[in-house]
Amino acid sequence: MPPIPGLAARRAATDLIGRVLDNGRPLDLELDAMAAQGAFRGLEPRDRALVRALVGTTLRRLGQIDHALSRLIDKPLPEKAARARAILRIGAAQLLFMDVPDHAAVSLAVDLAGEDRLGRPWKGLINGVLRGLARRRDEILQSQDPVRLNTPDWLLVRWIVAYGAERAQAIATMHAAEPTLDLSVKSDPAGWAQRLDGIVLPTGTVRRTAGGAVEQLDGFEDGAWWVQDAAAALPARLLGGVAGKRVADLCAAPGGKTAALALAGAKVTAVDISADRLKRLTQNLDRLKLTGVETVVADLMAWDPAEPYDAVLLDAPCSATGTIRRHPDVAYLKDEADVAALAATQAAILGRAADWVKAGGTLVYCTCSLEPEEGEAQIAAFLAAHPDYRRRPIEAEEIGGLAECITGDGDMRTLPCHLAAEDLRLGGLDGFFAARLVRVA
Repeated sequence: MPPIPGLAARRAATDLIGRVLDNGRPLDLELDAMAAQGAFRGLEPRDRALVRALVGTTLRRLGQIDHALSRLIDKPLPEKAARARAILRIGAAQLLFMDVPDHAAVSLAVDLAGEDRLGRPWKGLINGVLRGLARRRDEILQSQDPVRLNTPDWLLVRWIVAYGAERAQAIATMHAAEPTLDLSVKSDPAGWAQRLDGIVLPTGTVRRTAGGAVEQLDGFEDGAWWVQDAAAALPARLLGGVAGKRVADLCAAPGGKTAALALAGAKVTAVDISADRLKRLTQNLDRLKLTGVETVVADLMAWDPAEPYDAVLLDAPCSATGTIRRHPDVAYLKDEADVAALAATQAAILGRAADWVKAGGTLVYCTCSLEPEEGEAQIAAFLAAHPDYRRRPIEAEEIGGLAECITGDGDMRTLPCHLAAEDLRLGGLDGFFAARLVRVA
């Protein structure tokens, strides 16, 4: 019997949703693991893209999806129905938020349940619930508050306290939009924007709407650019002119900041605790034809350089709540205990990194977190404990004129709702914090 078109993609997406939400596995790790398997590699590029779209939409809209399903199911499904729950979520994502014909979304979900011993007992329920959802779609969607449903309470409360209710709402609204594809180009942003059907942001990043395999885009094989969110591209610039200087890039993988420093002529030492991630960093640098980088596999709590550096860039491990638009699983895999634990780790690493900067040298600390404990509070505590450091305020001109991203203390704080655009798909930034510190003589 020939394979049913589209079924393999739904099967892969259902597997991923189960592993992320039921087993607490990070989506990127599961995508990498699945990409290494023959079945996933055997999918057509279009189907692989569909898998990512199905999973991304389901996670970004999970609150709305679960609320809609609860309107059609009399009582919560038991724990043993985990496979059926994943199938329902993937089916509902298509019916509510994707351009998939109703009959295809329903029939493929029923076929998927029928082929699986764990899903088969729920085949009739899946069919009835999804058909009911197709009929009541408009009524249910109109009754929902997407921001409150799609944002875990602990995060929304934190953002209201930190940024105010209106801005918290704007942040959460951007998380529901499909992320852009941002590219750091080695030269000629305007030319590459034209060739790639994108736009040039004020920061110089080339932005295009996502779609298609990155590896097949013009310029990838030639090493003309690398993928990097526009906000993530800014911290390396805060070190200023680095040509000929010794610079340490700490927690360096996957290497976007390392690439920027190498392109600017720095002699870079890229340090990361993961050998696999550093291997990928090296492969990226090879593709980009960038040299002058030394890589070191090390735990920063146990490593010391032979001599201090002219500059140090620390992109510290964090909760990554600023990247939820790109990594929607973060909202469900992290909690407040993680924020507290990571803040303690950041303080410890930052304290060690302070000793690795020459007198007169620069230390830039950054995280892709929206949580003040991992940003503003971290720097306040550091400066109180290190009288040999001073903050050097960041100027708007250094980050493309984005004055709204400069805090009252002179640090950088980008939010997902910054860089607004008429087309929501082309607006926004990852949530980043960065502070520039100088070690006084």
